[in-house]
Amino acid sequence: MLLAGIIAMFAPIVILVRQQLGKAKFNQIRGKAIALHCQTITNFCNWVGIDAKQRQNLIRLAKSNGKTLGLLA
Repeated sequence: MLLAGIIAMFAPIVILVRQQLGKAKFNQIRGKAIALHCQTITNFCNWVGIDAKQRQNLIRLAKSNGKTLGLLA
């Protein structure tokens, strides 16, 4: 739950939900959520006119933030 001195506040919830749903179902739902989030970032970048390299950096930042918050526990 503690990630390099930063409290991953969502990790306990993520772990509990994974235990309740089962690993396969949990990974399926999480995969769909991640894909939807990436598509939302892509749509935003297209709307604003951000290039593909910057879009990829935003997706990497979202993944890093998810790790920090414990969403990828």
